[in-house]
Amino acid sequence: MKKLYITLSFVIASGLLSAQNSKTKDADKLFDRFEYIDAASAYLKLTEKGYEDSYVQKRLADSYYNVFNTAEAIKWYAKLVEEKLQDAEIYYKYAQMLKAEGNYDEAKKQMQQFVQLKPNDERAISFQNNPNYLADLKAKRPLFEVKTSDINSNKSDFGALLTDDNTVYFTSARNEARKTSGWNDEPYLDLYQAIYNEDGTLSAPTLVESVNTKWHDGPATISADGTIMYITSESFNDNKFEKSDDKKSKFSRMYLYKATKNDGKWSNLTALPINSTEYSLRNPSISKDGKTLYFSSDMPGGLGGEDIWKVSVNGDEYGTPENLGEKINTPGNESFPFITSENMLYFSSNSKQGFGGLDVFEADLNTGSEAINIGEPVNTGKDDFAFSFNTSKKVAIFSSNRDGVDNLYIARPICGVNAIVMVKSATTRKAIESALINVLDDTNSLIATSNSNDAGQQSYEVQCEKVYTFKVSKEGFEDGIFTMPASPNGATLIEAYLEPIKPIITEKEVILQPIYFEFNKSNITAQGAEELDKLVAVMKEYPKMVIFAKSHTDSQGKDKYNLDLSERRAQSTVQYIISKGIDKERISGQGFGESELKIKCDKCTDEQHAQNRRSEFLIIKK
Repeated sequence: MKKLYITLSFVIASGLLSAQNSKTKDADKLFDRFEYIDAASAYLKLTEKGYEDSYVQKRLADSYYNVFNTAEAIKWYAKLVEEKLQDAEIYYKYAQMLKAEGNYDEAKKQMQQFVQLKPNDERAISFQNNPNYLADLKAKRPLFEVKTSDINSNKSDFGALLTDDNTVYFTSARNEARKTSGWNDEPYLDLYQAIYNEDGTLSAPTLVESVNTKWHDGPATISADGTIMYITSESFNDNKFEKSDDKKSKFSRMYLYKATKNDGKWSNLTALPINSTEYSLRNPSISKDGKTLYFSSDMPGGLGGEDIWKVSVNGDEYGTPENLGEKINTPGNESFPFITSENMLYFSSNSKQGFGGLDVFEADLNTGSEAINIGEPVNTGKDDFAFSFNTSKKVAIFSSNRDGVDNLYIARPICGVNAIVMVKSATTRKAIESALINVLDDTNSLIATSNSNDAGQQSYEVQCEKVYTFKVSKEGFEDGIFTMPASPNGATLIEAYLEPIKPIITEKEVILQPIYFEFNKSNITAQGAEELDKLVAVMKEYPKMVIFAKSHTDSQGKDKYNLDLSERRAQSTVQYIISKGIDKERISGQGFGESELKIKCDKCTDEQHAQNRRSEFLIIKK
């Protein structure tokens, strides 16, 4: 049922453009109305009559994909890819279904095909960077312990949150008095509430009065003071809809509505002004101060599919929606945001690296760090989504179809800390990649060692209420030691600022740390820029200083080649210095190839070659 809130709007767009014909016409109508169960049945009847082409196979596969019938989706995707080369998204969906069934080896093969067809896609790049990421995910320390909620029904139950007054609001299709949806033959959704008891049990759920309509309703979010509700419903409530090309069908958009609580009752259900018949908005979550509303949408300006957005709130005035960007969103689907009182964002994604289907991720919006998969047992190969976390009560509630239907699950944190180390230059405040980080516990024992990524970041799962030390080193910088005090459960940021090693100034030259170039290239690297910035600082401190830059190579390769390469590197160095505001009359350079070896040797070691590959900065005038 939750996929109604993920795919509704863009399934309309793709469905109405399909290659329909007279044989598939009736089945296509069902598909375009999102009645996937009946659509699949209709397409199957065509195959039984001998009519089975790639179009029918794709429609069957996508029908089962949209209702998360993994076994049948796999069957038809397999047939589809056997016939001929398909669009990249087919292989991606196929891989997702295979992962959901635990067939990771075959899923990897399909992802490799996806990579070949769409190598620049963010999902392809992530896979290429770490194709065996599942082993890392499975090795993660569990962050939560999970149990099934005692208020689940035999219908879809999802999108729950626990408020500070011990009320649990959730969305359910259990109301048998409601009209049945063609999506999955379940009743339309309603918003329910239950009381969370001290022993962790929940009271019998009741309908939330005054906010449920004749259409799908929920999920909802409640303000910190309990007086304002934002809820998802359908644009039909405002007589707004889209018509199919043949004008015979109407399609609603998902809208966000606001309700207020007066004398214990919800009233004044009003559509937000940011709604549009051009796209859908759903799955709201309001910040603790009530000034920022998070939601998911397929509105223009996103990265693809469904994205997480936010909008400023000032009473009944709303700002311009802002996309949360590439650290959160992907070309796939990100949905079901939940913002905690500590500004931690939880959301679900089917495109970031996970176990299959939708997985729950967390991101610290205070630091802007990368989103992290929260691992098992919250995440499985099935759809795991709509994770909300009442941090003051230390109780989370999320939804999953791991048992065949969308159910609610209670999650309680297992004491542990996600230590996020951010390595930066103390002078430029720029991120430092490939810095070596050693993690020591309170007994001074080494428990982990790794390098910072290209964003200068690395994270570690450590125990709560223990002191940890992080020893950080990087060539060209002073070593740094940083202590994380005993921390409670959650995420902790350790800002590791490294001091650059200052250049040595003699009477004849300015001595920097080695400046490295990529093999057979002469462009300035990030490491080289960091060192050359030190020379710029020296030349600004000594405004009359004139420098001659000499670039040398080792003795490997031909003389002429080495001379030309060193000349290009010398000139790149000079141009970089000038670009930083140093007068061109004060800096010049020349390449000397292998003509002035520092160490002359017949069979040089790697270390000796490295010493010969050097840059020198001679002081012509001080």
